[in-house]
Amino acid sequence: MKLLYPLNIKNDFLFTPTPRDFIVTEIPLYEFSGEGEHLILKVRKKELTTWELIGIFARFLGIKNRDIGYAGLKDKYAMTIQYISLPAKFEEKIATFEHDKIKILDTTKHNNKVRVGHLKGNMFELRLKKVLGIQKDKLDSALEWIKEYGIPNYFGVQRFGNDGNNWEEGKKIIEGTMRVNDSKTREFLVGSYQSYLFNSWLSKRIEISLLFEKFSDSEVEGILGIPSGSLEGVKKQKHFFKILNGDMMMHYPFGKVFEAEDLQSESERFFLKDTAPTGLLPGKRASRATGIAGIFEEQFDEEINVDGARRYAWIRVEDIKTRYVMEKAQYELSFILPKGSYATNVVDVLRG
Repeated sequence: MKLLYPLNIKNDFLFTPTPRDFIVTEIPLYEFSGEGEHLILKVRKKELTTWELIGIFARFLGIKNRDIGYAGLKDKYAMTIQYISLPAKFEEKIATFEHDKIKILDTTKHNNKVRVGHLKGNMFELRLKKVLGIQKDKLDSALEWIKEYGIPNYFGVQRFGNDGNNWEEGKKIIEGTMRVNDSKTREFLVGSYQSYLFNSWLSKRIEISLLFEKFSDSEVEGILGIPSGSLEGVKKQKHFFKILNGDMMMHYPFGKVFEAEDLQSESERFFLKDTAPTGLLPGKRASRATGIAGIFEEQFDEEINVDGARRYAWIRVEDIKTRYVMEKAQYELSFILPKGSYATNVVDVLRG
């Protein structure tokens, strides 16, 4: 599936996810108390998935993988720093742990186990290579655009497997033409298909937003084949990503879902970074868009017998910092994204 990005530039640079050029640091949701029955490890890993990391610790301690808590899954092809929890009774034994791809940076205690989602976000540090003068200027310009507008919140390639086709197996499971007995594998594959549908919807909505760069409201209505007056006033919205009647919004960076009724008001709040539109992860108990927004959402909605959800369609990139090393033609970049978001989206927008 081709993912669409809004910048009309072409920027060639080299980015290879390696522990040297790609560092991910987890930002905890809260401060740890320093006491309790759970031991919190701040660990640095490289060339390992989070599942592999957990398995290594579980085998060393002689416990089940499920006894170890984690907040999020981190990239394999990166240097990553994250927090995991395990029973505090292993404090003495863990002090003897050694591994060539894992280093325990710090330990503390807490009352609760670390659980999935218990993080504010992640800080990413990237090194882009073969960045010459004009490319450096393009990157600077693109980052100014990102600071102003943010980026699409696509699911990254990690969600779809090495061949990018996990979603196809997830679809077969939903259609009943494929059976997977392992519940975790089945959940992952179905989630991959939900993610594929979300990405497809987001590409469609970016495609629609791009139309307003060249055409009037009425012309876009004609191109899309929707009733006259449906998009009145949409073109004049300040943000690149256009809000449509019936879009489901959320306060940003967290909050309840609500329907966009007054387009002028909601588009202004979105531009001011107070709210953001959401897309659908199809499934049970998830609210649906209505009106014109619902027409496009239902094209990517399917009956899936798992819980659905709303996901931010557009996110902010915070605390952007850059450093250009001219003699090496390298562009060093760091930024913070909310949990569940992918640094590859920033890279892809920078490429144009």
